[in-house]
Amino acid sequence: MSDKQKRVDEFNLVAAGAAGQGIETLSVILGKVFVRGGWHAFALQDKESRIRGGHNFFHMRISRKPVGSASVPLDLVVALTEESIELHRKDLAETGALLYDSDKGRLPAGEKHHAVGLPFEQIAKEAGGSRIYGNSVAAGAALAIIGWDVSDLESFLKSFFSGKDEAGERNAKAARAGYEKALKLCEGFQRSDLGRIGRAERMFITGHEAVCVGAVAAGCRFFSAYPMSPSTAILTFLAEHGEPFDMVVEQAEDEIAAINMAIGGSYGGVRSMTATSGGGFSLMVEAFGLAAISETPLVVVEGQRPGPATGLPTRTEQADLLFVLNASQGEFPRFIFAPATPGEAFSMTVKAFNLSEKYQVPAVILTDEFLADCYFTEERFDLSSVPIDRHLLSEEEARKLKDYRRYALTESGISPRSLPSAFGFEVTADSHEHDEWGHITEDPVMRKEMMDKRFRKMAGMEKEMSPPKMLGNPQATLLIVSWGSTLRAVSEAIEILNGEGVKVRGMHFSEIWPFPRKHAENGFKGIQRWAAVENNYTGQFARLMAMELGKRPDAHVLKYTGRAFTATEIVEGLRKEVLGS
Repeated sequence: MSDKQKRVDEFNLVAAGAAGQGIETLSVILGKVFVRGGWHAFALQDKESRIRGGHNFFHMRISRKPVGSASVPLDLVVALTEESIELHRKDLAETGALLYDSDKGRLPAGEKHHAVGLPFEQIAKEAGGSRIYGNSVAAGAALAIIGWDVSDLESFLKSFFSGKDEAGERNAKAARAGYEKALKLCEGFQRSDLGRIGRAERMFITGHEAVCVGAVAAGCRFFSAYPMSPSTAILTFLAEHGEPFDMVVEQAEDEIAAINMAIGGSYGGVRSMTATSGGGFSLMVEAFGLAAISETPLVVVEGQRPGPATGLPTRTEQADLLFVLNASQGEFPRFIFAPATPGEAFSMTVKAFNLSEKYQVPAVILTDEFLADCYFTEERFDLSSVPIDRHLLSEEEARKLKDYRRYALTESGISPRSLPSAFGFEVTADSHEHDEWGHITEDPVMRKEMMDKRFRKMAGMEKEMSPPKMLGNPQATLLIVSWGSTLRAVSEAIEILNGEGVKVRGMHFSEIWPFPRKHAENGFKGIQRWAAVENNYTGQFARLMAMELGKRPDAHVLKYTGRAFTATEIVEGLRKEVLGS
């Protein structure tokens, strides 16, 4: 091993194996060590739709600056199966290294990359007393190749497994053994200087974990759902962590029951949420309309994945936007948020609860598998100043009312809202059209007045929407429009192009509906050409732009393989579709 180590600003690694081998645990532990050591880390999960077997991998990017998309070539592959060796060695840089389980795989003839083979489970049994610590052996060996002090990993493992008998100590011993054995085999190739560059209190967190934290912070106390990837992570996270916050978490028998339970909880006065994917939301849409006509606040997380039908259950796509925008029979106002980062997922979940109650309309948090399951580096959320405004009648306001008309015709469209039995008020709710007291009516005049009342909310709702993010060169005449989880890849692509002398700016939307028309129009000032970047086939957000602004893109850069964009793919797409190179 050379004493001279190469300083790096970025490092890419893949940990790969079969489902059930603990790839996620191995990768998350490494990611948390890197983040605590001052680096920014991003990890993309690629998993097949099966419980065991198949090929899964974590693609992790470690950088001195914030990153939010994958990158190649790879500097290290950690392979737990022979298939993993074959699939990922082709993406290794010339100076890259291959760490593999020598009991479960062998190198192909003529392998030119630096390679370290260790029997992970055998070392785990010798050092920790059980083969189940094999991933800690692999993590320690990976740090030896990377050039990171194993003591950081040992400390983390002891903390991570604290309270679980001797698991922390045993994992730490296994990691140390893997590190020392790999260190001896590293002689002959140069390690990267990827050690600690500071000490940070940042988080290594997924988008759906951030949604959960936002829901708890916003005062959500009832959650019901039926498991459906990628929303299942919300159900499992809240089931595990919700009890200390007095949250009731219910796994319903199906999606129809789940949304109706949430509506019932909200009607009774408890902030409530449900979560599903596109297929589950298809079953929810009639009840979604019930929340709308009864003006019952409701927050729904819709985690997009490729369809139609079952589609690709563990892959990503942005193909449910227009579906969610038009879901359920009839017409009614709604909020749609599409967070781009865990930070936005947290803050927009809080905003969704507050605005849903203020305007008494359903709010949808539109995520996707990429945001849901990828791990991002985020600053710690500020929980000290989370606003919670229930927008319920106070006792003083109630005393001033001559009678309580739940659906009173008001100038703003927002009617007074009290909880059932509060102040002695009678509260009527129904799925039918109704008058101001909530009694069923088929009177055409009242029908028109109620429709007008509900849609008068839109003026206030639109003012609540934040402007899109403006990226890149403000003087550029070429504009890239994007939305949702593509932000980090688009931002990096714009940075690459501007660095090459191609003047580009971007406009990225996370708050989708009501459409922030005035903000969008301002973003087009001085623009001669624009392109839409989306993870779908039909350019759904571009179609929404055409509907709302009358503007159609000069080009589309679309991806619908079930995988997320990389910055390089966006750059190549723009060169082909817009720049003519």
